[in-house]
Amino acid sequence: MGEGNRWHRQLVAPATERLLAIRAGERALELACGNGQFARRLAELGAHVVACDFSSAQLECARRRTVANADRIEYRLADLTKEEDLAGLGAGEFDAAVCNMALMDIAAITPLLHAVRGALKAGGRFVFSVPHPCFNTSGTTMLAGRDDYEGEGTLTLSIRVRRYRTLGPQKAIGIAGQPLTHYYFHRPLGTLLPACFRAGFVLDGLEEPALERGPETAHALRWGNFSEIPPVLVARLRASPGGAGA
Repeated sequence: MGEGNRWHRQLVAPATERLLAIRAGERALELACGNGQFARRLAELGAHVVACDFSSAQLECARRRTVANADRIEYRLADLTKEEDLAGLGAGEFDAAVCNMALMDIAAITPLLHAVRGALKAGGRFVFSVPHPCFNTSGTTMLAGRDDYEGEGTLTLSIRVRRYRTLGPQKAIGIAGQPLTHYYFHRPLGTLLPACFRAGFVLDGLEEPALERGPETAHALRWGNFSEIPPVLVARLRASPGGAGA
């Protein structure tokens, strides 16, 4: 990952930054920060950041990588599936919160959503990114088809959706070279968004970024050849004035 691979630079970061709209001096909470590269970006933009992850090894990597703006980042060990760690996020302390490409790694997100809602100030915003629930899950497959009766043979790339409403946990890798698989908990929109609403959020921003054409060959089943189909969904939630369930 380093300071951001192509997937992050072209898909996740631009949309997340636009929706988060961080301002200098704000306090930001990053959940599942990994090696801290987005926390460093937020600090570069002037925010004071608390960045947490459940992996002490990842946090050690994050600290080693953080040179500039180190005084504006606090790296904190926190398991987002544990009630006591979620309580440690605080109450009404943050202007903004962000979770990049991690909600699908968590088996139960309701406790986390309630904790984030409580950690935000009134009107605070929470931006998350996930693999697109419609087009990039364990229920979808990339396909290439060729029509030999159309000129020299027309190649068509498409996404087949074979399952959506009843997606189950499934192990896979998240990035090339990953030594071990991990579980994905993909959720349809009808499960993901209502969980956010019940936690006291309203949805007020949404982007569906797609990769720009890259070095892929014309027939390669790579997301760089699927410019019409977004592999990522980025959403902005606002803390509802009425609190959870409002």
